[in-house]
Order: sequence, then structure tokens, then C-alpha cells
Amino acid sequence: MAAERGTTGRSAVRSLRSAPLWLIVTAAAVAAIAAIPLVYLAVRASEAGLGTLVETLGRARVAQLTINSLGLALAVTASSLLLGTAVAWVLTRLRVPFPRAWLLFSALPLAVPSYLASYGWLVVSPSMNGFFAAWLLMTAVCTPYVTLPVAAALRAAPTDMEGVARTLGYGPTRAFFVATWPEVRPAAAAGALLVCLYTLSDFGLVSMLRFQTLTWGINAAYGASFDRNQAALLALLLVAIALVVVAGERRSRKHIPTVSARRARPRQISKLVLLGFLPLVAASPIVGVAIPLGGLAARLLQAETIREIDLARLFAAIGSTLGVAALAAIVAVILALPIAALAARYRGTLATMIESLGMVGHALPGIVVGLSLVFFALAVVPSLYQSVAVLVFGYVVLFLPKSIGTMRAGISTVSPRLATVARTLGLTPWQAWWRVTARLALPSVGVGAMLVAIATMKELPATLLLRPTGVTTLATELWSRTVIFEFGAAAPYAAALVLLAAVPAVALSGVRGLARETL
Repeated sequence: MAAERGTTGRSAVRSLRSAPLWLIVTAAAVAAIAAIPLVYLAVRASEAGLGTLVETLGRARVAQLTINSLGLALAVTASSLLLGTAVAWVLTRLRVPFPRAWLLFSALPLAVPSYLASYGWLVVSPSMNGFFAAWLLMTAVCTPYVTLPVAAALRAAPTDMEGVARTLGYGPTRAFFVATWPEVRPAAAAGALLVCLYTLSDFGLVSMLRFQTLTWGINAAYGASFDRNQAALLALLLVAIALVVVAGERRSRKHIPTVSARRARPRQISKLVLLGFLPLVAASPIVGVAIPLGGLAARLLQAETIREIDLARLFAAIGSTLGVAALAAIVAVILALPIAALAARYRGTLATMIESLGMVGHALPGIVVGLSLVFFALAVVPSLYQSVAVLVFGYVVLFLPKSIGTMRAGISTVSPRLATVARTLGLTPWQAWWRVTARLALPSVGVGAMLVAIATMKELPATLLLRPTGVTTLATELWSRTVIFEFGAAAPYAAALVLLAAVPAVALSGVRGLARETL
């Protein structure tokens, strides 16, 4: 059974012509639903007319916002690529005590929302603002996106060629870049492009640190009710930039090396040299996690903060956060299943198009999805405006790719011959798929659900735009207090958000191969 389950490759992927019609239709319908925000946003922007488009994009203010967004994204990507690669090299090529613990420690910033990191730093240093502050914190938060895939690639890359390069007179650094870097470059590029995408879509951190980017401009334009067409045009501009980044990320992922049977052995070095490297590994977790959580703890321990906690409001926010996270996870898993099954078992132009449409949320910042669904709900289904249904739908559009990716990987590991054997026992195609393939792929379904739940708990801009009146989450409560510098009142909500998100994050940390699948 284990051997059958692990049988994958070309034989497991068939032509789309052999796919059941119901699977193609269902997957296409889900993909079309996922593309609604992008399509409607384009329609809304087109209503403004070509003249308005040219006039808006030609404004000096828009140019400055675009330059700020691109400048921050490029700076964070470069620093994260450099730091993440260095950390991955230390953890895989040097003999470090407790290497798994250090790898988990280096990945901790992924569990902390960027706006929560900025909140913690503002508690410690209220004067922090501008480009440098945004670059520093975004680098700390995003570096694990590079560290994890590069570490996996370095483990797979043999060191024989480095040894050959050294015998030719190359130094250690040059030997690494000549012999090993070409093997890990695709993984590094994939991680770096994800960093760029995350930075472009960030709203909370740049807003708290008062560095104006396109996401800030979209929110400001939407707030000015007389100029909402400008918000749509700016959103399309951000989506166009993000789609370029996603295209590059998808291209680089096709060439990430697979694990080799021969693994690199870490080198033994002196304790003194090792002590010089470990601060490099600890830099991102300290800046992105330790200091912000330290500021949060300091606020929580203050007597006046404890007395000011509104327990009823806090528990209401916790309940809302858990409720919408659970709903989003369930709906995302259900909708992702047909696309994941189609992508895992069949190939063809139509299958690729359906999967790409399902993954479109990967290129849509939360503020863009929120804005487009506000327009869509008011124009098409006004009765659902500011309802839980639209809020959950927004989460599903944003995080559907997380479910598709993990479930596709899980389904692809299940040999189709098992379902064929089940068919010979009298089961229908649907019964064979449900009883065999779906059950064996169930762990990947759980991983996808937890990834969606974590992302939903942390999502801020879409929640601010789509939440029903009177409904608050931990993210919105934290935001509403930090924007008016009530750091003490925000501390309980920040602590609760960290604790809630940590539960599934810790559970996921034990899943083998998670770093590769989520990235």
C-alpha cells in the first residue's frame, strides 16, 4: 500500500480528455467564482473611461506611491534574499546544535502578522516611521520565505562540486557560487518573489509606520467617497504589478530541484566561529518576533492595562475570529477540491487555465479583494453587502490558492491504480475516488484548512472593508486602537491573536514537507 501510494510521475497524469465532465465543469465553475473580484474590478475601472485612467495614472501623487511601493518591495526582496540565503547556509552546511530547533526559530516570523510586528515596535519606539523602519520590519517578517526553500534545496544539493572547485584554487565563497548556487537559485528566486508579492500587498505595517504606498493610496481613495473610481484604478495598477511577480514565481517553481539521495554533510567548526554565525540566524526572529512580543508583554503587565481590559468585547472578538476562520477554511477546502483533483490528475491547456484562475487570489492583495467585493455587492447583490457571507467569500478568494496547492500535492501522491482496483470491486468512479483517493489525501486537506484558518485570523484590509456592522475580529480591534496610539488597550487583542494563530502554526510545524508545499 505504501509503495502504491508513493507512485507518482508521468503515468499518474493523464490527458484532460479522459477527465470526467462533472469534474471539469465543477472546477471551471469554482475558478470563475474565484475570479469575480478581479473581473468586476476591471469592469468598474473601465467605467471610468480611458481619459480618467490616463489622468489618474499620470498624477505625480500616483507616481510617488508607485515608486514607494516598488522601492520598498525591491529593497525588502534584496535584503531578505541575502539574509535568508545566509541563514539557510549556516543551518544546513555548518554543524549547529539542535538544528531543527534553530530552523523552527528562524521560521517564527511567519506566524506574526506584519502589522502586529509594527505594533510591538511602536510600543517600544513610538517615533518609528518611514522607509527605513518599514524596510527593517518587512525584512524581518519576510526572510523565512527565503530561508525555508533555500534550506531544503541546500540539503538536496551535493557538495562534491564545491570540493572540485576548491581543488581548482577557488575560495569557499567563490566555490559556493560557482558550484552550488546554480542548484539552489530557483528555490531562492521563488522565495524572493513571494517576499516581493507580500511586500507589495502589505497595508497594516506601512500604514502604522506612516510610509505611503499603493495600498495606502487605495484605502485613502476608497475613504473619499467622491473618488472611488480612483481607488479601482489604483487597485488595478497594483494587481498588474503583482501579476508580473506571480508569473515570475510560477515560472521559477517549475525548476526547483528535488531531493537527492546524496545529502550534504554539515561541517564541524569551532564554537567561537559558530557563535559569530548564530546572531545572523537570530536576527530576523529577534527583530520580527522577540522585540514586538516583548513590547506586547510589557503593555500587558502594566496595571492600568489589565484594569482596562473589556473582557466581553475581547471574547466577542475571539469568537468572531474563530468563527470566520472556521467558515473560510471549510468553504475554501470544499471549493479547492475539484481544482486540486483536476490539476493533480490531468494536464492540458484548459486544466492549466482553470488552475491559474483558481490561484488568482495569490496575486490579489487583501485591500483589492475587499474593495472589489464592496463594489460587486452594492451593484449586484446589495442585500449581502456587509454580510458574513461576503466577508467569508473574500477570505476564500484570497486564500483558496493555499488549499489548492497543498491538496494538489496530496492527491498527486496517491496512485490512480488504487482507485482502479476499487472500481474492479464494484464501486462507481465517484465512490472509488471518495473512499480511496480522498481518504489517502485527507492529511493534505487538513493542512490546507489550517493554512486558510491562520491566514484568515491575520487578514486585516479585507476584513476592514467587508466586515458586517458591529462585527469585530482581533485584527480589526488591534488596528482600531493602534491607529489612535492606544497601545495599552490594543495589547490584549494582540496577545489573543498571537495565541490563537500559534495553535495551528505549531501543529503545522510538525508536518513534513510543509515548507515546500506552502511556498
